[in-house]
Amino acid sequence: MKAAVWHQAKDIRVEEVQEPKPGKGQVKIKVKWAGICGSDLHEYAAGPIFVPVHEPHPVSKDKAPIIMGHEFSGEVVEVGEGVTKVQVGDPVVVEPILRCGECPACKSGKYNLCEKLGFHGLSGGGGGFSEYTVVDEVMVHKMPEGLSYEQGALVEPAAVALHAVRVSKFKAGDKAAVFGTGPIGLLLIEALKAAGASEIYAVEVSKERLKKAEELGATAVINPMETDPVETLVKFTGGGVDVAFEVTGVPAVLQQAIDSTAFEGETVIVSIWEKPANILPNNVVLKERNVKGTIAYRDIFPAVMELMKRGYFQAERLVTKRIALDQIVSEGFEALLKEKNQVKILVKPE
Repeated sequence: MKAAVWHQAKDIRVEEVQEPKPGKGQVKIKVKWAGICGSDLHEYAAGPIFVPVHEPHPVSKDKAPIIMGHEFSGEVVEVGEGVTKVQVGDPVVVEPILRCGECPACKSGKYNLCEKLGFHGLSGGGGGFSEYTVVDEVMVHKMPEGLSYEQGALVEPAAVALHAVRVSKFKAGDKAAVFGTGPIGLLLIEALKAAGASEIYAVEVSKERLKKAEELGATAVINPMETDPVETLVKFTGGGVDVAFEVTGVPAVLQQAIDSTAFEGETVIVSIWEKPANILPNNVVLKERNVKGTIAYRDIFPAVMELMKRGYFQAERLVTKRIALDQIVSEGFEALLKEKNQVKILVKPE
């Protein structure tokens, strides 16, 4: 079968690989649609980050070269011994977290904080940028009636956004700012709307993405190339937002996000970083602000799909391009690096 395989930064190849077979407790999926994530883009542009290179990943037992793709939907085509959660023919989405099940975080139910955290499609074990993939039954969620496979490919990134709101101090009626309106930032706007935000501000340099943020319901949009985002947010909100979400991974933006919050405000770091970021600790200390990190999601896929049924996180408003697997480098990764009007690019492996 065909698969997109990561060899090193700037070297992803569509190759012929062995079609996988499900073992005990595993599910084989024919991939219908897979999304290119910001994490995938980081691995392509400056990896490895999650890709295991020198030593095999402790859960997947794989190391590079590995098949990529962790945002995907598909149809169950075969199940291994003991599988009861799904059956052949079911439409499913995959929650791609690899976890050990034994560390303190896993034992407390917070498996996204696993000491050996990895992701199917980033850390080995197969991936969604392939015609077929095999995952453990625990990672599979049956899609409810009415959701398309395209919509299913957005469940994973929408889960990142919804989890970020859930673990923040945000409460209904609060004011929020989203720094960076790529796919996760735009999904955060949707998640904040669902959570009852009174005001949502989007900060972004791309005019195309700012327009999309407005379309999705941002109260106001701010281009930091044209105006100081901190001064503007403090003025608009009468002192600062309650919660700021940093979704750029750009060092200078983190300080802006912190400074845009009110006293006792919170900044949630959602992005994955390629290099260190400096902040002024006194700007946190003197206002008793909080800075919090968040990774992935846990126990949230069913809630995301229910919100999708209610009209949130709609594919037709977020997907800007659909490509074949053979086009994944030129029309996928390279397009996302060069074309700021792109939001979510979906890949069809067939």
